[in-house]
Amino acid sequence: MTYHIIGKLLQGRYKIIQSLSAGVFGQTYIAVDVDYPENPKCVVKQIKVSSSESGYLEMLKLLFVTETQTLKLLGSHHQIPEFIACFEENERFYLVQERIEGHALTAELPIAQQWGCLWSEREVVELLIDVLGILEFVHSQGVIHCDIKPENLIRRNSDGKLVLIDFGSIQSIDFGIGAELPIYRIPVTSLGYIPPEQFIGETQPNSDIYALGMIAIQALTGLEPLQLKPDPYTNEIVWRSENTPVNDYLAAVLSQMIRYDYQNRFQSTGEVLRVLKQIIWEQPPEILEADDHVFIEAAIEDDNPTSGNSSPLLTGMKVGLAANSLVMGFGVYSLINAAPAYSETETLSQATQEYQAGDLEEAIALAKSIPSHSNVYPEAQATIEEWQEQWQVAAQQYQIAQTAFHDSKWSDVIHAVANIPNILYWKSKTDKLVQQAYVNIEAQTQDLLAKAYDSADTKDFSAALQYLRQIPKESRAGALVQDKLAEYNRKRQIRAAYFLQKAYKQAFVGDFNRAIKFLRNIPNDTLVYAQAQVKLNEYTQKQRLLTDYQNVASVKRKNSFVYKNSATNIEYVQGGNYLQEVNIR
Repeated sequence: MTYHIIGKLLQGRYKIIQSLSAGVFGQTYIAVDVDYPENPKCVVKQIKVSSSESGYLEMLKLLFVTETQTLKLLGSHHQIPEFIACFEENERFYLVQERIEGHALTAELPIAQQWGCLWSEREVVELLIDVLGILEFVHSQGVIHCDIKPENLIRRNSDGKLVLIDFGSIQSIDFGIGAELPIYRIPVTSLGYIPPEQFIGETQPNSDIYALGMIAIQALTGLEPLQLKPDPYTNEIVWRSENTPVNDYLAAVLSQMIRYDYQNRFQSTGEVLRVLKQIIWEQPPEILEADDHVFIEAAIEDDNPTSGNSSPLLTGMKVGLAANSLVMGFGVYSLINAAPAYSETETLSQATQEYQAGDLEEAIALAKSIPSHSNVYPEAQATIEEWQEQWQVAAQQYQIAQTAFHDSKWSDVIHAVANIPNILYWKSKTDKLVQQAYVNIEAQTQDLLAKAYDSADTKDFSAALQYLRQIPKESRAGALVQDKLAEYNRKRQIRAAYFLQKAYKQAFVGDFNRAIKFLRNIPNDTLVYAQAQVKLNEYTQKQRLLTDYQNVASVKRKNSFVYKNSATNIEYVQGGNYLQEVNIR
């Protein structure tokens, strides 16, 4: 099928020029964007479609929408390809992402201890820290990569950084959506890097940690994962031998990363990063390199101008600095002594001090005392008008701040105080209000965060988002709140997609009641809500028809009714096409 698409122009923009790779979920190509003069390269992923049935296509479209939303978020990280576009064409789904120019980590790893150099411990730790930083971001967005292997880590040509690619196998954390991953669906290149729990559909965030640990061991030993044998009694991978000289601390970290039971592994990327940063390397003797400023100061201090060995350059620098100081000194002296003992400028300055101290009347009186023939007079008159306006604004905002404080509207307090002009008197009056408002905001923030976390724990992400949105923007937890808003919103979108998926499955087996229940759990501001409403109407109608049919069938199953012949006083039961006498009175 590959040759049919090479040379094709998708969306009138992306021209396929080369097949890149084939995976479980589709085919990947290199394309050029003809909309740009330089025709930049990009990666186009065609999602595999194995059935043309409408139900299957709807399910695939749902998964497609979910993945694209995820890739948009993940692509914001500088070590993950940027998401460019997604579209559907001829019942095929396509993703377009940034093309990373570089080479796969596979090219740097030793193979079977025969090709390539074994990595040093420091190089391995640098690799771990670099990739763990990426995974920490990925996991913070609520997803697991599920296919960490050397082929999916690209060394970028532009800066030498590792870039994590191919998110076609991602799963959501703690949603129960991920199905089992049968052995026949796993790419050969992934075998050995995939941990045991992933084969039975119990993928965990630390499944990615396992895979990364196997890559690090390969770099140290030159042995690929499938060449390493597990202990027959514990199932733990035996990788360290006499031919593998490695620091005990680092060896313990790697062994902890690849424990057979995921519950015994590091539970998060943050844990691994913390322990890695505790490694103490033996430092080689350092060559002291003083910066220019220190060097110059030391040289000047050590230089003796009376000595015959003194440096003419350094001596010149010292003389120049001394001359500049002398000139500056004379300049300051001249300015100070040239100033008059009294001036209207001084009067206006004194008036300003009174104004800042809170005595508006005295400030205005002093400013008005400046005679009209003075050069300062126009400035004084303008200042008086400005002071009166600012004072009125300050008094109004202070009153608003006090009212907001009494009403426990802490954000309004801070907002009102921020609108008070820069007058020391009014600022001092509002300092305590602002301090107490911030204290109350932090207490309110902690309470709302706790409620949001509790709601998220029960998968009620809509409620969690409502609590987070109540947190004042002035809270010091602003960055955390924004992260959680993005995380919970994304999890809510995924959960909504999950409910729609479950509804499809229940409807497929004819259980429209359960399908309807799943659809009613989908919030109205999620991406799949409109689609869910269409299905809700459809399944409701089908359930009514099914109920009517079952009622008719029930009557037919009973297939009888009793009536009495008044003439003969005999009761009959109708059964099929005949009458049966059942009672004679």
